[in-house]
Amino acid sequence: MIEGKLFINGEFVDSAGETTLESINPANSEVIAKVAEAREADIDKAVQAARRAFEEGSWPKMSATDRGRLLRRIADLIQEGRSELARLETMDVGKPIRDSSKVDLPLVVDCFEYFAGMADKVMGETIPVPGKFLNFTLREPVGVVGQIIP
Repeated sequence: MIEGKLFINGEFVDSAGETTLESINPANSEVIAKVAEAREADIDKAVQAARRAFEEGSWPKMSATDRGRLLRRIADLIQEGRSELARLETMDVGKPIRDSSKVDLPLVVDCFEYFAGMADKVMGETIPVPGKFLNFTLREPVGVVGQIIP
């Protein structure tokens, strides 16, 4: 059985509440994993760590090209571990292994590769306006973004 902790500030930690959620294989009702259940205090720690990383870490100083390389590396690692990841996905949600390995994981790899290619394509647009004015958009990172996922 897999025992999962929270990943906060570069390390695996227990949740503040020390409670876990079980992932059950729908094919046989076997518990395949117990993962830490995050609490409000854990989310606060994670957001603070992400904010520090955004403001002081290596990512904001890294070139867009290097960011793209890292995203490509993630795609490569997912591709290399595709068999194991497909097996785990199938056990977790009960879908056919063929769907996990031939549909889901290739889409995940494609997503990372797409955004890796977009990493150094951040640019603005000029918008025509009357008179002697310049109007433009500039897309740039705004900071930490949080997600709540099941």
